[in-house]
Amino acid sequence: MFAIADCNNFFVSCERVFRPDLEGKPVMVLSGNDGCVIARSNEVKALGIKMGAPLYQVKDLVSQHQISLFSSNFSLYGDLSARVMNILSGYTIQLEQYSIDEAFLYFPDSMGIDAIRQRCRDALLTVRRGVGIPISIGIAPTRTLAKLASRFAKKYSGYHGVCVIADDLQRLKALELTGVGDIWGIGRKSRAKLQLYGVNTARQLAEKDESFVRQLMNKPGVMTWRELRGESCIVVAEPPEKQSITRSRTFASPLNDIDDMQKYVADFCDSCARKLRKQHSVCRQMIVYAQSSRFRPDERQAIIRALVQLPVPTSNGAELTAAAMRSVRAQFVVGGDYKSAGVILLDIAPDSGVQQSLFDERDRLKDQKLQSAIDHINDTLGKNTVKLAVRLNTEHENKYFHSQHLSPLYTTDINQIFTIKV
Repeated sequence: MFAIADCNNFFVSCERVFRPDLEGKPVMVLSGNDGCVIARSNEVKALGIKMGAPLYQVKDLVSQHQISLFSSNFSLYGDLSARVMNILSGYTIQLEQYSIDEAFLYFPDSMGIDAIRQRCRDALLTVRRGVGIPISIGIAPTRTLAKLASRFAKKYSGYHGVCVIADDLQRLKALELTGVGDIWGIGRKSRAKLQLYGVNTARQLAEKDESFVRQLMNKPGVMTWRELRGESCIVVAEPPEKQSITRSRTFASPLNDIDDMQKYVADFCDSCARKLRKQHSVCRQMIVYAQSSRFRPDERQAIIRALVQLPVPTSNGAELTAAAMRSVRAQFVVGGDYKSAGVILLDIAPDSGVQQSLFDERDRLKDQKLQSAIDHINDTLGKNTVKLAVRLNTEHENKYFHSQHLSPLYTTDINQIFTIKV
């Protein structure tokens, strides 16, 4: 049997952990620079506000219904996600994290349905008590049916957060109540094709012949059809190592100072380098870019675009930063109104077989020891405890970004830890 644990309105729930006064009240989380809606509480959904709606278009509703707004706080969301997954891993023989707020749990064939249901209820209560995040759990013999079950667990309070699809009667009832577009793995194009042939519910799809499904859909569609019929065949594979790593930002206000540009690019390089080291890889090429807005001809147009070829593949943050700084200084246009900037790492390979250069003048062993020491300190004492002096500080971070509703880093910054006054 499979179970999928899905955090309810995850970003909103993370904000409510430290703001319990917002339970039952409308809450929205906004994208970078507070531009669009990326998460909504059930109360906001009931008002008809769509995902991705620009904030300026719903300002009247925000004011009229006193909707609480929060800027994206991904450090907080990532940390709370890790805590949820850590708890869930203690209730299953194998945990497979599917996204920041979802994970599959596996249970052995020898375990009865009642025991699995109770195990999942215990996990739900422990997560709620230990982290404060509400979750819904769906249990079924296939991953696709488990996703359907989790939707019912989330939608109907009578399930108390845990819904089980264990037999054909339960399966057929769930399929009858599920629209074909709500099936995990069925996209908009496939939905349109199926509806054109009169297939509007998951049950109608499951009752079709395999030849019909194979002719209308691709191989993943056939696998979804089989899963709806109770045959487990979809495997969520481990994500492959990234072949390119990107870090970029769009500025709310035009950037026209070279020192500030260097700070942002240095921050991008460090973030990309950390991802490289995490997957035990190195890169040989790097693109550094920045550009003005194409939609604002009144602003002074400027562009930075450089392909940096590194002499030896590396994941050292200081080396990547130094190379990027040379490109910024060489191409920066004084007075240019830069609207976005970023760094892309390319030509990525495992760090186990790095081809050295005969003319390399760097002490690679010393660099590696220093980088390992810095990583250890930052992992132990907190992110950015040790960092390059050229990198961003809070003053510069707030200078070009509009995050007017950002909540504190309650769990990842000792200076912003939650305090209680008595």
